[in-house]
Order: sequence, then C-alpha cells, then structure tokens
Amino acid sequence: MNKFRSRLLFGLFVLIVSVLVGLGLLLGQIFQNYYINSFKDMLQKEAKLAKTLVFEKGLSNEESTSFVLDLSESFTSHITILNENDEVIYDAGQLEGAHDHHQMIENVLPVMKNKEEGHYATDPANKIGYFGLPIIEGNTYKGIVLVNTSIEELNKMIQQMWILLVVSLSLAFIIILFIGVKITRQYTRPIESATKVAMELAKGNYKARTYEDHLDETGMLSQYINILARNLQDMTRAQEMQQDRLQTLIENMGSGLILIDGRGYINLVNRAYKELFEVESAKFLYQLYYDAFTHNEIIELVEEIFMTEVKVRKQLQLPLNIEFKHFEVYGAPIIGTNDEWKGIVLVFHDITELKKLEQMRKDFVANVSHELKTPITSIKGFSETLLDGALNDRETAEYFLSIILKESDRLQTLIQDLLDLSKIEQQGFKLSIQACDVKEILEDIEVILKGKAKEKQIELTYTVPEGFVFVEGDLYRLKQIFINLINNALTYTPKGGSVHVQVEKDEGAVIVTVSDTGIGIKTEEIPRIFERFYRVDRARSRNSGGTGLGLAIVKHLVEAHKGLITVKSQLGEGTTFTVRLNEKFESEI
Repeated sequence: MNKFRSRLLFGLFVLIVSVLVGLGLLLGQIFQNYYINSFKDMLQKEAKLAKTLVFEKGLSNEESTSFVLDLSESFTSHITILNENDEVIYDAGQLEGAHDHHQMIENVLPVMKNKEEGHYATDPANKIGYFGLPIIEGNTYKGIVLVNTSIEELNKMIQQMWILLVVSLSLAFIIILFIGVKITRQYTRPIESATKVAMELAKGNYKARTYEDHLDETGMLSQYINILARNLQDMTRAQEMQQDRLQTLIENMGSGLILIDGRGYINLVNRAYKELFEVESAKFLYQLYYDAFTHNEIIELVEEIFMTEVKVRKQLQLPLNIEFKHFEVYGAPIIGTNDEWKGIVLVFHDITELKKLEQMRKDFVANVSHELKTPITSIKGFSETLLDGALNDRETAEYFLSIILKESDRLQTLIQDLLDLSKIEQQGFKLSIQACDVKEILEDIEVILKGKAKEKQIELTYTVPEGFVFVEGDLYRLKQIFINLINNALTYTPKGGSVHVQVEKDEGAVIVTVSDTGIGIKTEEIPRIFERFYRVDRARSRNSGGTGLGLAIVKHLVEAHKGLITVKSQLGEGTTFTVRLNEKFESEI
C-alpha cells in the first residue's frame, strides 16, 4: 500500500512541479518582456524627442549640441547623431568617455539604417542597449539618432524578478505539497487499512477489522469490508462447526466408514475401521481400493456398486488375525447434482457380538434342553419300570427310587442355578453389603467340603493371614463364589491330589487363590470356561452332578462385587483361579 501512496505522491509532485515550472517560465517571460519593452520604449521616446528637436533646429545649429547634452543628462543615456556619411555630429552622455564609436559604427549602425521606425539592439559583451532612429527626408537618408545606455540595471531587475518568482513558486510548491500530502494521507489511510484487512481476509484471518471514521466513499468501503469480514467469519465459524460435528460423528461412530472417490481412490477412513481392521492411515489413504483391501469379498462388493450403481447390503465373514469376524456391510453410490458420479461410501457394522449372542442363545437352549432331558428321561424311565411291576421287588424299587431321587436333586440344582444366574443377570439385582470375614467364610466352606475331600483322598489346605480379613460384600454370595471354586477344584482333581486356598492382602484389596493339581485346561478353552453349560471334561462333570453353570455364576457375582477373576492353567498339571476383591465396596451412583 505504501507503493500506492508513493506513486500518488510522486504523481502529485510531478504535477505540481510541472505546473509551477510552466507558470514560472510563463510569468518570468511576461515580466522580462515587460521590462525589456519598457526599456525599449524609453529609448525610443528619447530618440524620437532628440530627432524632433534636432531636426526642427537644424543639424548645424550650435544650440543642438547643448540640447543633446541636456537631453542625455536628463535621460541618463548617451546620444549620438550621425549624418548621412556616418560622421558623428553630436555625441554626448554618460558613456562618452568609455563609448566605443568604432564598434557601434561597424556592428550596430548597419542594422539600424534600414529601419524607418527605429530598431533596438543590445551588445551583451559591453552590456549596452542601442536604439537607432534613422532621419529620412522624403526618400533621402540624412543621418541617424543613436541612443544607447547601460543595461546592467535592466539585467539586475530581471534577475531580481526571477529570484522573487523562484522563491514565491518554491514556497507555493512547499505549501501545496504539504497540503497534498495531508489530503493524500487522509484519503489513502482508509484505503490502506481496507487493503490490509482484505489481505488478512485472503489469508483466512476473518477477525480482522478496519476503522470506520469517515462518512464518504472511503468510509463506506471500510464499512462494507467490515460487514464482509463479519459475514465471512460467521460463515467460517458455521462451516467449522459443521465440519467439527461431521468429523466427530465420523470418527466416533461405532461402525467403520470408508469413502472412495469416482476414480477408485480411498479418500477417507474413520477411526472405527482402522481399529477393526488394524490398518494405518498412511498405508491406506489415497490408495486404489483393490490395492488397499486385503479381502476379496470387499473388493467384489465395491466393483458391484461401481458396475450397477445401486445400493448393496451384505453380511460378510472376514478373517482378522486369528479369528473370524462378522460384518454387515452397507455400500451406496454417491451421486451429485446433474447425475455426477462422486464415488462410493462403505459402512461396516461389526455384528460379531450379535452373532456370538445368537449362537450362545442357540447353545443355551440346546444345552438347557439337553440338561433337562437327561434327568427327566431317567425319572420317566425308572417310574415306568416301577409301574410295570418292579415296585413289588423292594430291593429293585429302592434302587430305582434312589436313582429317581438323585435325578430329581440334579434337576432341582439345575433349575436353582438357572434361577440364580437369571436373577444375577437382571438389571435390578442388588447385593446385601456388609463387612465379611473371608477367613470365617473359608472355615465354613472347609466344614462343608472336607467330607468330599476326604472321600476322594484329596489334601485340602488353607493359608490365611493372622487376624481378621474383612471385605465389604454379600456374605451369602461370597460363600457361593468360593464353594463353587473349591468344589470344582475337588471335582477335577484326581485321587491323591491336593487343593490349596491362599488368602493375601494387597493395597486395599484381598486376593484369594484356589489352586489344584487336577486335569488342567487347554489354553484355547480358557476364554470359554465362564460360558454357561461349557464343560472342560463333559463326562466327568456330568457324572459329578455339575450343571455347567457354576463358573458363569461365579464370574457374574465377582463382577457384581466390583472384583476381578483370572485363570491360569496348564493341561495335566492343574489350574489356579485368582479372585481379587476390594476391601471397600464402591457402589455406583
């Protein structure tokens, strides 16, 4: 913007200088001509007067000599009168002593003779001005009157005139330039401010504003630039807000999203997709879809949308790492205005958990049916046998009735476990929280299970710290947790083995470890042991009267106490269950 002001000031400077120089030259020339013409007219009048007076009295009259002398003194000039033979008749005046008659006769006189009205000439070398007026009677040349005087005073006057003119015009130039700079600054400052704001707006700084301190066109320019800046700022803020909302929605939606442009390049991948498929943006973005995708099913889906330009919805089972995951993939073409092809959007809904829940539901129904069918079939079969006549044989009847009672107990246990599991999984399930002594709980369990341990010849031992070991929890449910764990350890430990229960304190928590030397669990089966009806050794657990629901109940109860249960096992060497319970129960608010 300084360049604009500089150019404007330079143009103003050139204009002022041109006008003042032109005006100065014009005025100087006018004044100079005026002074020269005045000087010339004075010499002309003096010459005419001398001619008239001398001519009337006659050139030979002695009085003319005195008259010429008086006339030259009056006009402070030198008067020379020559006859037709160029001889000096009269010569008088201030320049008489230093007057060069020879130079006048040779250089000036020839120019003057032929000018009837008289002629003015100057001798710059000697600084003398001449005016010659020929004396002609009829057509006869009788002589000439030459009036000459010094032009130094004239030159000084002209020089003073030029100095005065230069000084005046210089002052005028300074005043005009000062006023011009003031006016230029006044009118260019709003333009400079508006230009700076426009540059800031072009850079994206929509907070920039300019001053609105004028009511003229520049003020209107500043006002409308500020209005434009506010509108751009509002539009940008709204766009950024919409962009942030859209970006937040895309990045935090639970489903994977991919945007493919019309040429087949991937332009957008959200966080959910990168986490599901464990891909990096740098190796995935701006790649062709058939180079980026590693699953042929997805490539075929994209090609189908490209070819048909219709929406497609499919369920795909894709291998990821060491497991298969189920996805419901929704693909749609993006068609812009005027049916312009923009690309494809793909949405991946992870339905693996839904599939697992569906399979668990099927397995649960099948397992419950199977578990209920076995005791009911036994009860029905033995009852029919008794009704067919076995009832009369007391020994056989007692044997059959004992089996019926055993199957009824098993059926009752199964139903009770199902009721407990259902009650625990309900949203309104509450614990009766109180201070519980873990040491006392384990002593009660020892009394209950020592008969089973003795029967199987299994060594059941405890390691408990001295004093009280309190945790806040539900006494009945805690006892249920440890009965299940210790009972399972006794069940799956062969004859002559050992089961050890250890209690430890650890920074606001109590850790209970149940270790056995039983059959152990395969590594791939460990994640499933807390599923309902899942059995490591189906024959042994069913023969022992187990329902397959114990560990599921244990897991739910530990989580209800805000605790944590973990498993370590090695096939053929034994299993260790670790339960971590907080000393202070933190209820949800």
